[in-house]
Amino acid sequence: MNLLKPLLEPVIQPALDKATSVIPLHWQIRGAHAFQSLKQRAGKARPIPVFSEVPLPDVSTLALQDIDVSNPFLYRQGLWHSYFKRLRDECPVHFQKSSPFGPFWSVTRYEDIMFVDTHHDLFSAEPIITIGPQPEGLELETFIAMDPPKHDAQRQAVQGVVAPKNLAQMENLIRSRTADVLDRLPVNEPFDWVQNVSIDLTSRMLATLFDFPFEQRHKLAYWSDVAASPPEATGGSSNTAEAFDVAADIASNMSSLWRDKEARIAAGEEPGFDLISLLLANATTRTMINRPMEFMGNMALLIVGGNDTTRNSMTGGLWALNQFPDEFAKLKQNPGLIPNMVSEIIRWQTPLAYMRRVAKEDVTLNGQTINKGDKVVMWYASGNRDERAFEQDPDQFIIDRKNVRKHLSFGFGVHRCMGNRLAEMQLRILWEELLKRFDDIEVLDEPEYVQSNFVRGYTRMSVKLTAIT
Repeated sequence: MNLLKPLLEPVIQPALDKATSVIPLHWQIRGAHAFQSLKQRAGKARPIPVFSEVPLPDVSTLALQDIDVSNPFLYRQGLWHSYFKRLRDECPVHFQKSSPFGPFWSVTRYEDIMFVDTHHDLFSAEPIITIGPQPEGLELETFIAMDPPKHDAQRQAVQGVVAPKNLAQMENLIRSRTADVLDRLPVNEPFDWVQNVSIDLTSRMLATLFDFPFEQRHKLAYWSDVAASPPEATGGSSNTAEAFDVAADIASNMSSLWRDKEARIAAGEEPGFDLISLLLANATTRTMINRPMEFMGNMALLIVGGNDTTRNSMTGGLWALNQFPDEFAKLKQNPGLIPNMVSEIIRWQTPLAYMRRVAKEDVTLNGQTINKGDKVVMWYASGNRDERAFEQDPDQFIIDRKNVRKHLSFGFGVHRCMGNRLAEMQLRILWEELLKRFDDIEVLDEPEYVQSNFVRGYTRMSVKLTAIT
């Protein structure tokens, strides 16, 4: 068969390309799911890890080689501080050879993370940025998991949506929507902050960025949750059937939105500044819909990217201020600290715990030799708490912290988060509007956390508001 492959490829590939251009994308995904289900029943599919929560040991009881910071329950159980501190102190470039996600290197100090992040010539973002693989049959292509020059071309196509001029035009809309959400909240009675504030606000913003039907905006948050939590990749709790169902839903909705905009622009309508219009306006990406895995991957990436940082920082910031009440008092006395506090929230929260790279060649880092092809995980959550990088105690939440903008949460180098200014603006506006309305925002219980080694997020946090009198 290998001898025939060069002869058959010119015939087979055009036939496949024609089929994918005719068969609706969501049906292609349904077909892929059916095929994977058959493989599973036949015992031919890749095993899917199942993560069951058990109490994790104190890190001091573990041998250094047995420390596994990829455990998806590390954050829920509040042990991540001690695990990462031990690695930073004793083995800042640490090899874990037998995790459920396979062997990988952990880079835990700020300066070492910066080195990896800013040397894309030595460390590749391909083929994926999570510790583990994507679900079998859903191997999506995203520009955040591409190296230059392809990464640069695709990023350039969409970064205009967060250009300074566009952000200035968005500010009034963001403020009016924030005010609308806050004015609907109950006062002096408990409610869930995650659902009623964080998810609602980020869903509204995502709908704006995509020009997505506003009344269906909560789909975007749900899609983001599932797309970011496959067990194979992050130890999350979503299952294969749910992942395929969500992928088919994204495909159906986003391809319809794409085709509609494509037809309107072809008929002479001026393109907008939403993400899909920008992709259609760029020569590199205007035919992306004909490359299903690339189209789906970038739709999912832009949805997740527009959701997780902002949403979980909206919750994490409030949780931090309740743990450090003196900082809340300081904020109320001096609201001018809000912009600096926003950076401190994003540092303290670190909404995405890490990014993964693959060594392109043998590299020596902090005395350890990383071999070509090894997985390298930059633990932003650890680097943002590195005592060597932050003069004031990095485990403390300090709203007037000096040089806080050097935090790692947005990454550095060619893959730095392109939406960082938008995220900061959303958080700034939220706190400006909150201080106008409420004298106190009390967190009533310990928040509930997502199951993931990637997303440092919240599923629920009960709060009570006290209005300004």
